[in-house]
Amino acid sequence: MTTFNFEEAKRTKITALFVSLLYILIISSLIGLKTENWIIVLAFNACIWLSQSSRKFILAFSIFIFFAIIYDLMKVYPNYRVNPVDIGGIYNFEKSLFGFNYHGAIVTPNEFFALHHTTFFDLLGGFFYLNWIPLPVAFAFWLYFKNKKQFLHFSLTFLFVNLIGFCIYYLHPAAPPWYVAKYGFDFIQHTPGDTAGLGRFDKLLHANIFGSLYSRNSNVFAAMPSLHCAYPLIAFFYAFKSNVKSMKWYFGIVMVGIWITAIYSGHHYVVDAIMGISCAGAGILIFQFVLLRIRAVKTFLSAYEQLIT
Repeated sequence: MTTFNFEEAKRTKITALFVSLLYILIISSLIGLKTENWIIVLAFNACIWLSQSSRKFILAFSIFIFFAIIYDLMKVYPNYRVNPVDIGGIYNFEKSLFGFNYHGAIVTPNEFFALHHTTFFDLLGGFFYLNWIPLPVAFAFWLYFKNKKQFLHFSLTFLFVNLIGFCIYYLHPAAPPWYVAKYGFDFIQHTPGDTAGLGRFDKLLHANIFGSLYSRNSNVFAAMPSLHCAYPLIAFFYAFKSNVKSMKWYFGIVMVGIWITAIYSGHHYVVDAIMGISCAGAGILIFQFVLLRIRAVKTFLSAYEQLIT
């Protein structure tokens, strides 16, 4: 049973206010404040001040808030300013590995699906793709209330895999398949996000679900690795590790569905998906068999678990 520590709570509240003010100043000066930035700040501080339980909850989920902030800050210095964007190279590489003859021409799987798609698979694929963030976040909620240790392992692995992926984005910026289909092989700076094949899902439902999501895209030249394909694998692994029988099969189906939809919708090449899956696998292995054996990491995790319990 934990006891309430007034001085510790006071220090946490003061620290939260300082961090929030620093966040507002940085975001406003670099990219400008938006509604979602204020929502993050208000929700964070409300949980910090409301009660001991809400304070522990938001300190735990600060891992995901940190991820969201880093993703947002990628707008400050896009990866295409660091290295040239791979447009034609990755397209030709995809075609050399997975291209096939169709009516006398070699086409990529994306190009084939752009010509051959059905209402059923448009709806099914849209459903799968909508799970790419809600699924790991919902699983994190479940783990938080059931197993704090596994929650931290899952959440920090999620963050670690994202950091690996972000580094690759800057080392090797790459255009998605829909970019080639829409703009060709010329680099066009400040290209807006695009729903590609997922736009068919929006039209079928007469909604702007994916249109709204992709309008907030930090950088369209970040197709490889596909982190859409990485996230469900992380959730699937920790569902097995936590022995959650009711979830792991659902996670497995959604995982494969997202992998296929990433290609079917024209958002990723097969090589993007393979790299995303490899990125998740590498992140899981490094976290489980390297980082967890480092004494400083174990001490940090123990202290973090005590803080949120």
